[in-house]
Amino acid sequence: MQSLDRFATAKLDALDKAALRRRLVATARDAFPWVIRDGRRLLSFSCNDYLGLSTHPAVKAAAIAATERYGVGAGASRLVTGNHPLYEALETRLASLKGTEAACVFGSGYLANIGVIGALVGLDDLILLDDLAHACLHAGARLSQARVMTFRHNDVTHAAALLEAHRGASRHVLVVTETVFSMDGDRAPIADLAALAQAHDAWLLSDDAHGFGVMPHDPAIAQVPLQMGTLSKAVGGYGGYLCASQPVIDLIKTRARSLIYSTGLPPASVAAALAALDVIAADPGLAGEPLRKARLFTAALGLPEAESPIVPLLLGPPEAALRASAVLAAEGFLVTAIRPPTVPPGTARLRFAFSAAHADSDIARLAEVITVRLADLFGAAAHRVAS
Repeated sequence: MQSLDRFATAKLDALDKAALRRRLVATARDAFPWVIRDGRRLLSFSCNDYLGLSTHPAVKAAAIAATERYGVGAGASRLVTGNHPLYEALETRLASLKGTEAACVFGSGYLANIGVIGALVGLDDLILLDDLAHACLHAGARLSQARVMTFRHNDVTHAAALLEAHRGASRHVLVVTETVFSMDGDRAPIADLAALAQAHDAWLLSDDAHGFGVMPHDPAIAQVPLQMGTLSKAVGGYGGYLCASQPVIDLIKTRARSLIYSTGLPPASVAAALAALDVIAADPGLAGEPLRKARLFTAALGLPEAESPIVPLLLGPPEAALRASAVLAAEGFLVTAIRPPTVPPGTARLRFAFSAAHADSDIARLAEVITVRLADLFGAAAHRVAS
């Protein structure tokens, strides 16, 4: 066996022993929120399609029409020939929704974060990052070559102390957080972080991937100069974006490496996003449904009221989360176990994502199964919520 194979095999063996190995499982999406996995039809509570728009007839029709008009691929990066005409309409729409001067669409949320951060800060700069921020924010911070420091989750006092101690030695400072945290479902203190950043001439970047399209409007967002988000969650398709001032967006479009050196999105993805935004605008009540359904769930289990459509149940060791996921699968539910390094050691969990497409009766049945089956298996651990 070659040394590379020996290395890979040893790593995989260690992950297996720790119950941390990941495997891809073929999963066909049926009439949302149902999926087909291992020959079984399961009701999914693990999908981020919060409004069910990935299968909306108008959204699919827009994607098909764009494919027929422009083809299946962009053909090149946006700065070469891949900037098809639909981009301008989508960026104008996103900027208007976010109350900014301009926007830039990327191939994905991950590409947006690793591109934006590196285009704005580098050597001699400082990044202050919430320690539970998404992996792509950590990756972008480290790729930038700036000094990176983390502050305790949602702890504005700790962030302030770091700024007081290190702002003077740094040319620029970028403060980075999520609006809604993807694994815990809690919300960042945006108003406090924005005020702190302004007081220290720092720039605040907020990743709104899991808030855009499903959370009530927060007036404090207007104080955030760098508003990032995705088109793959509530919007139901694919892609990422940054909304900011015109000068910042102009700089991003000429300096963000993940934009410059990536092929543009397929025209179908851009057209689908525009159609999805039309659906959201035409039905103001739709956006509130995922949060309402998450709160039905937390109320049924006696948990603290959900802050977002994401509700975690912490189980501790990875083996417990895997076992709990298997129990729910046997009852007809797909709830994927979330394990380190996605979450900190000792906090493996089930992560429930609620959609407007979930029936209230199915949520009640899910809560009943958890009460009967998981409480018996894991006791009080099944009722702990990430904090």
